[in-house]
This record gives sequence, structure tokens and C-alpha cells, in this order.
Amino acid sequence: MTLNPSEYTNLLPEVKTLVNKVVKKNMADGFLFSAGTDTQIIAYEAVKYKPDIPCLTLAFKHGNPKDTEYVKKMVALLKLKHETHQFDREEVLKYYPKVVEALKKFDPMEIRNSLPVYIGLTIFKDKGIKSVFTGDALDELFGYPWQFHLTEKEFAQKQQEMWAEMGFSSLPMAESLGVTIKAPYMDPLFMDWAKKLPIKFKINMYNGVKYSKWILRKAYEDVIPKDIIWRSKAPLEQGTGTETLRTYFNDMITDKDFAEKKKAIKEKDDVEIQDKEQLLYYEHFRKKFGKPKDVFPDNGGIQCPKCKSYVKTKIQFCKICGAYPI
Repeated sequence: MTLNPSEYTNLLPEVKTLVNKVVKKNMADGFLFSAGTDTQIIAYEAVKYKPDIPCLTLAFKHGNPKDTEYVKKMVALLKLKHETHQFDREEVLKYYPKVVEALKKFDPMEIRNSLPVYIGLTIFKDKGIKSVFTGDALDELFGYPWQFHLTEKEFAQKQQEMWAEMGFSSLPMAESLGVTIKAPYMDPLFMDWAKKLPIKFKINMYNGVKYSKWILRKAYEDVIPKDIIWRSKAPLEQGTGTETLRTYFNDMITDKDFAEKKKAIKEKDDVEIQDKEQLLYYEHFRKKFGKPKDVFPDNGGIQCPKCKSYVKTKIQFCKICGAYPI
């Protein structure tokens, strides 16, 4: 659907006013900055009140981070006080157990996505920074690219289900470190507005391409260059380069050892391990917490066929091991 300007022009100042209000209200001491649409907009508003706010971007040294070029452009545009921390394999090995412990799960994608955030939070903590901006919740409120094919009715239903189970790994990780997360999009004022917003303003077309966060991009395209504000969605693991962790640890264990451990875990714990990366995370989870079915016993939810945890979910996703569908 292509919107007529008369349908949204009057809405644009309202969008900027609202975002400015929730950013000012939830001002932080530091900023985990990816230069995705979510953090671009927060940064644009935040520097009005705190021009020298320290911004930190994380990138996996051995990966191919997609955020780099956009970060450089936004740093130049807003004259941000910025640094990039390139973390390496040794840091991943050092911190993944802490992430597993903070999140109490061994879902590979969740751990992979959360590692850069945890490392960033530890860096900020060491600098004495006690509160940190994140762009959490905007994707959940406005929709993901994998939902673009849904009808409006289906999309509305999926949003309701997602909102009912919305949770962000940054919160328990920050809590474990004694740091506070400041997430403007999680402010009740913004969330209430976003939940009531017609779908046509959430997902729509720009130059023949379908985008989420459409009205926000449109509101800021006059102050943030179009090639930046209309960048396509890059999952956190692509933005930071941690997607390579899927296979990066394959050399830590032989195929023979993996097959033996996988078999032993299935026999002893009744848990199915999908790959070597998950094995790494599971072994620490098991050592720290125990068998998943004992850690997450029957609570009236669904039992995951892969890890035997019981989870309450309407989206058929196991929050513990990442299995889908369950």
C-alpha cells in the first residue's frame, strides 16, 4: 500500500515530539549504539540534551559486522563521542558463561545476540557508567521483516502474541552487572501509542521496498540522511558480526567427540543438542542450573520436545533452547 501524504503529514510532528519526550524522560549516561533505525533516532534526540554522551559500538573481530559504515556516518552527522570495541574469541570464551547464567538459557541465537550487549555493558560499568541506552522494543512494536507476508489480520494477531511475551536480554544482563537499562521505546507512553498505531503506518513501501518502522523513518528522513534512516533491518548477530560464531567454535571439539557428547546428553538429560555452539552453552547451563526439565518443571505450559523444559508460549518458541516450532 502506498500512502497519500495527506494521510500521514500531520502525524510526523507528533512522532518527533513523542520520541523526544520519551528520550528526555529516560536519559542515560551511556549508549550501546548500533546505528540501526532504533538507535539512530534515539541518538538524534539524546544529543540535544547530552551532546557528549559516550556511545559504544561492538564488533566481533573475526566476523563481518554490517553496522560499521552506518555507525561512521551517524558519528560524523551528530559529532558523537564514540568508540568501537572489537571483541575477540578470547572475550567470547570469557563472557559466554556469564550470559548463559544471566539469561538462564542456552538458545544459541539468544546467546550469540546477547554477547556483544553483555560485553558492552561490562565496558561501561568499568568506566563508571551506571545507565545505558538501548533501542529495545521497537521491532516488537512495529514488526519484523519475516512478518511482511502476513495479512493485516494475521499481523495484528502476531503482534498481540508477541507483546504478551515481550522480553529483552539486556535487562537481566544489566541487572546482573548492577547497570540500569534505559529503553525509551519501552516507556509506557510510547508503547501505548505504538500499540494503537494503524498497521499501515508501521509497515509500508518506500522506493518499491517494504519497510517496518515506516512512520518513524518518514518522520526523521528530513534530518537523518535517507540512505541511513532507510537502511534495511540487520539482525544483531549480522550487525556485530557474531553470526560467524555458528561455526567459529567447530574446531574446539572433533566431530567424534561431539557425536559422543550429544548422545550422552540425550541419554542422561533427554536433551537434543543441535550443534557444537549449542553444546558449548548447554554444558555451562547444565553445570550451573541442572537438567532443563528440572529447572523449568511443569507450570501449565508446553513441554519443549528438544530440551524438555516447560514454557508458557503462544508463539511456539522455546525460550530456553531456541527450538521452533514446539
